[in-house]
Amino acid sequence: MEFKHLLYTVSNGVATVTLNRPEVYNALNDEITYELQDAWKACAKDEQVRVVVLTGAGKAFCSGQDLKAASGKEKRSFKESLDKRYNPIIRAMRTLPKPIVGKINGVAAGAGCSLALACDILVAAEEASLIEVFINIGLVPDSGSAYFLPRLVGTAKAFELCSTGRKVPAAEAMQLGLVNKVVPLLQLDDAVKSYTDYFATAPTQAIGLIKRMLNKSTQATLDEMLEYEAYCQEIAGTSSDYKEGVTAFLEKRKAEFKGR
Repeated sequence: MEFKHLLYTVSNGVATVTLNRPEVYNALNDEITYELQDAWKACAKDEQVRVVVLTGAGKAFCSGQDLKAASGKEKRSFKESLDKRYNPIIRAMRTLPKPIVGKINGVAAGAGCSLALACDILVAAEEASLIEVFINIGLVPDSGSAYFLPRLVGTAKAFELCSTGRKVPAAEAMQLGLVNKVVPLLQLDDAVKSYTDYFATAPTQAIGLIKRMLNKSTQATLDEMLEYEAYCQEIAGTSSDYKEGVTAFLEKRKAEFKGR
């Protein structure tokens, strides 16, 4: 697919979505948010895609809303902007039945931090940082940050990070459970590849179901989750990957999952 502000490639089961406005640290203008919506739709439809990498070009992951671009336009509703531009991106990421690996190569601030937190796996360079920067211009967290943060770090720490807008270096983000792995910048590609190599040959349908189950678990009771686990297991148990997994186990060989 061809985009103006994104790079989109697919290779060996891995789709890579790169925010490509390095001159403004990949800040989000109207065009790139709509392109992101299209990119997630493409990832969902393409059966060749088994895992997605989200990253930024240049020195940053994403610096959040492009304030300079927004200031040059007529005053508009924040709610309307979120409903049309940002929230569809976050919903698409969380409902995508494929894993998303966030490759955090630099700062992830504001809505850029929200994009990072909406990923399933986060691999960060030592130089990277996450910042809930909204409060620094008198705003509140949006694009899912108020949902993801307390579930990851607890209410007290989430309040601290949101109300102070302080930078969280990668090492601290690792300690808080915000990211899965931190490596030197030169090792970032290899660290991400270790995840994508696994997910590109894993039972994708089962992983998509796991993602749905974990999403639901944040709002469900134990009884509801027991029922939903049974429902999802019934789906997984009729898949070709399940049959292949059992056959490979009995034949004492490595399973060759097709993702369906």
